[in-house]
Amino acid sequence: MLIHPLPDPIAFSLGPLHVRWYGLMYLLAFILFIWIGRIRIKQPHVAAAGWKKEDIDDMLFYGVLGVVIGGRLGQVLFYDPAYYFSHPSEIIAVWKGGMSFHGGFLGVLIAMAWWGRKAGRKLMDIMDFIAPMVPLGYAAGRLGNFINGELPGRVVSDPSLPWAMIWPNVDNLPRHPSPIYQMLVDGILLFIILWIFSRKPRPRMAVAGMFSLLYGCARFFTEYFRVPDYNVTFGGITISAGQMLSVPMIVLGIVLLVIAYRNPRQYAGPADVPPAKAASNSPT
Repeated sequence: MLIHPLPDPIAFSLGPLHVRWYGLMYLLAFILFIWIGRIRIKQPHVAAAGWKKEDIDDMLFYGVLGVVIGGRLGQVLFYDPAYYFSHPSEIIAVWKGGMSFHGGFLGVLIAMAWWGRKAGRKLMDIMDFIAPMVPLGYAAGRLGNFINGELPGRVVSDPSLPWAMIWPNVDNLPRHPSPIYQMLVDGILLFIILWIFSRKPRPRMAVAGMFSLLYGCARFFTEYFRVPDYNVTFGGITISAGQMLSVPMIVLGIVLLVIAYRNPRQYAGPADVPPAKAASNSPT
């Protein structure tokens, strides 16, 4: 039986400054965003749309604001408003953990719209560009949750499951290591699929739509293995808070994909170059 090691959340200290693993995982996420982005701009159809290294660096500043502010406000408003409103000083304590992906997603949408207005870029072109650069950062965040001993999984039905894990900070029952599931499925697997999909020219909104659909489905699935923050019941069907918040992403993804492929000439290239023309310059 595996036992969660519950490592010290503080990675190292520099005098009075304590650097936490959770913060380091967010730093890793931003580094991965830059690294993957610089690979992405070398793809011919992306380079043809005029994306440059300077755009990635510039977007990162706005993206960090969107992730941190949106993610924290999402945690406060979507998951535990009663606690945070009675402990308002805890709202800004992001170093302790507690960030909502769905809140961060909304925060990034607002931040990218802000940057796009300044840079003269359409929001959906920006989201198509950055979508494949997001999942590995999400995976790093889930690793941070695991190190913090957060998001324990449900008790396993079969205690002989090889990777069942006891979380000493919860109880002595074997549980699913749900942050690891979400790191692998919602993060790494989603990145692989989306990266392959985005390597060729796609209609405007297609890559962003595929991200929204796949993440929503993956998160809805992996939430089954996680202890829910709270449950919601609709017509006799009970789902978790995370599943409820994933449904709009699934719907949004389907809508974007339908619009994208009903209007395939809306390619996100210079002067809206049709996919057929752009594809002639792309790798197979």
